[in-house]
Amino acid sequence: MNRIRVWCEFASKTSVLGVSLLTATMLVALVFPALPINGELLDAKTGYSHSDAVTLMESYGESGRKVYARSSLTLDTLLPVSYTFLLAGLIYRFRPSDGLWWLALLPAAGGVLDLFENVHVVLLLNSYPDVPAGLVARSSSLTWLKHHALSISVVGAATLASVSALVRIAGRLRGKTL
Repeated sequence: MNRIRVWCEFASKTSVLGVSLLTATMLVALVFPALPINGELLDAKTGYSHSDAVTLMESYGESGRKVYARSSLTLDTLLPVSYTFLLAGLIYRFRPSDGLWWLALLPAAGGVLDLFENVHVVLLLNSYPDVPAGLVARSSSLTWLKHHALSISVVGAATLASVSALVRIAGRLRGKTL
């Protein structure tokens, strides 16, 4: 078995899924909203223009930009790791056949995009007020790609878990009627 499949099996363990769910939920629901940034996070949007980015960075103020940059390299590194483990573990656990184990790699693509996006956001924040338009365009594209990869992964994990639950319920019902 290759190392990637070993990682997928590890991610699908109940304890790992629980810790990943708890960590991701706490970060999204409690930690990020409490950051003293004074504005919407760039990477929480699905995309943004140069003027949108500059306006937001201005609203953060110097202190908010510093907090955002630090959190992008620390807390917002933990978030993609958490949701990658969670979604990959769910997809691997509930895949319909062993040959489809590779579907668990889709959330990893979103996680990698998120990490690249974090670096770009820090570069944007550190370049303020002279924010290069090309850097904003790349950062916004990464944000858009990350959101779509994450959405596809969430829908995939939820669909596979739902189908698996329905198959189990149907199997139990068939067993009782025979």
